[in-house]
Amino acid sequence: MRDEGLKVEIEQVYTSNYRVYGARKIWRELNRQGHTVARCTVERLMRELGIAGAVRGKRVITTIPGGQAPRAPDLVDRDFVAPAPNRCWAADFTHVKTWAGVVYVAFVVDTFSRRIVGWSAAAIKETVFVLDALEMALWQRDRDQHPVAAGELVHHSDAGSQYTSFRLAEHLDAVGIAASIGSVGDAYDNALMESTIGLYKTELIKPQRPWKTLSQVELATAEYVDWYNHRRLHGEIGHIPPVEYENNHYLTTTKPQVTNNN
Repeated sequence: MRDEGLKVEIEQVYTSNYRVYGARKIWRELNRQGHTVARCTVERLMRELGIAGAVRGKRVITTIPGGQAPRAPDLVDRDFVAPAPNRCWAADFTHVKTWAGVVYVAFVVDTFSRRIVGWSAAAIKETVFVLDALEMALWQRDRDQHPVAAGELVHHSDAGSQYTSFRLAEHLDAVGIAASIGSVGDAYDNALMESTIGLYKTELIKPQRPWKTLSQVELATAEYVDWYNHRRLHGEIGHIPPVEYENNHYLTTTKPQVTNNN
């Protein structure tokens, strides 16, 4: 393919992915689409087009300690490698400044695939809004016909007051999920969520400022999560989207049913 034709393809990939992909991800996506091209060629043409990938900034700590009340142990110990979906979920939240006030956005991520399985946005950072993200995650897994099995899943978060509350602990216990609590504001302790929220802020929130209302943030977040799960390439899982990664797992682990023709 000539340079001019490649430039069209590069711009299409760039604009259809929130204008955040750098040369590596554009090169990966072009090859997924069947365009055999060298990475150095993509880098050169991107320079000629004047486009570049997004660069992450530093995250602001939004959680506050939950006091001295007894809390769940740390069952993850910074090891976010899971053997299958629904074995370890990580949770955290961030804030978005809008003209109408601060909006808080909570996420639940399956550490196996990096998939955002649940999220919630609210004008107050109380337990109910992190519970809403958990409820969405449980609903999503039921909807996908891969429900959470009691006793198999760990829910990991830092020690913010929203995650150490009795109400959340009671809810986790009721559905057979083990609570795991790390420390407050430790980037290494909940590194996967640090990465996920960093991408959310870099790829959606910062480029599209200013934000006006809660409803505007909610709609944009819903669209972003759909893209993040179904189309965004993730290097940690082989440069494919999380949903595709999970589907590949189920295809290789689910035995076909044997039908009896007698």
